[in-house]
Amino acid sequence: MSDAPGRYPTLTLRARRVLTPDVELETTDIAIVEGRIASVAAARPAGRVVDLGDRIVVPGFVDLHVHGGGGAQVNAGSPAEVAAAVRTIAAAHVRHGTTALVPTTVSDSRERLVTAVRGIAAARDDADGPTVLGAHLEGPWLSPQHAGAQDPSALRPPSLGEFADLQAAAPGTVRMITLAPELRGALDVVRAAAAAGIVVSVGHTDADVDTARAAADAGATHATHLFNAMPPLHHRAPGAAGAVLTDSRVTVEVVADGHHVHPAVLALVAAAAPGRFVAVTDAMAATGLPAGDYHLGNRAVRVAGGRVTLLDAPDTLAGSVLTMDAAVRTLVGAGVPLAAAVAAATRTPADAIGACAKGRIAAGTDADLVVLEPDLTIAAVLTRGRVAHDPAGLFRGETGQTG
Repeated sequence: MSDAPGRYPTLTLRARRVLTPDVELETTDIAIVEGRIASVAAARPAGRVVDLGDRIVVPGFVDLHVHGGGGAQVNAGSPAEVAAAVRTIAAAHVRHGTTALVPTTVSDSRERLVTAVRGIAAARDDADGPTVLGAHLEGPWLSPQHAGAQDPSALRPPSLGEFADLQAAAPGTVRMITLAPELRGALDVVRAAAAAGIVVSVGHTDADVDTARAAADAGATHATHLFNAMPPLHHRAPGAAGAVLTDSRVTVEVVADGHHVHPAVLALVAAAAPGRFVAVTDAMAATGLPAGDYHLGNRAVRVAGGRVTLLDAPDTLAGSVLTMDAAVRTLVGAGVPLAAAVAAATRTPADAIGACAKGRIAAGTDADLVVLEPDLTIAAVLTRGRVAHDPAGLFRGETGQTG
């Protein structure tokens, strides 16, 4: 190509199947100019044309809940260490189609969470690679009864003062907060965060149905890993799960690894909340690494058989080693239509976080694209028009290729 190194390449992807994901297109040219999609139409090429054959083009995956990968985790001791960890995490997950992510903390001290926000802000300024959309704070305002793998000693009541400190650490960086709405002071934080444009998510909670609905009335619009770290759905006590599943204002995330939620229940969620269910990884540091012993925050965990559990409580799941491409395959294997599974990994999470340039294939959006083989494995990944991963060798010689 004639593009100078470091410039966005100008090229066209010619595909016989494109999931936007709102509609499925056939025999379509996706023209990419300066890192954005210039047009999506037949015979509208720009620059070099790459014929993808029978492969499927979908938007880049958007992960709202990711703690780690490639040996790194978000929580660390200094902003520089956090930023380096986020870059490592992004590099590990882009190989599986994640082109935008919200690095997620676990409950920690006030000072270390401020550090994490500052480090995520530094990584967010990077020009290359997957887009860091901001920080997801999973805790510390969680229910001790449903702490899951979170460190119980790091949990504390919601605080408007601490919320203000986290906001001030790097203004505009906090994009999502998971909290238990039944805790004293929680609804005040929900209102303040929602007023600041932050997505508030109900999770790690013992809330009953009325309290969860009150949280939605106060501005909560999301639910963290549905069914996990909350009471089970019961026909006489629907709890938080029942509240969010039946509230059109709330998107619900599922960890689609086959361990956190049974495939039959994944299909149930897809049917009960069409257009509102979100695939996330909840991935931790060991993602992409061999089985063995690792840490989630400061808690020792064991990876075996694709499951991550607390070392001292092997019945407690502790995040996952899931990747977004595998999540899509799991949803499809559970009977979810491919278009709905792709939407759950792309448009729906992008819209939930307010990232309107992500998660869709349309003129004017970022050229974040995933090329899938017919068996839904990764053939190539582009981030803002640059080739980030090309195992099928479709883009040899393109600028920006990283592996």
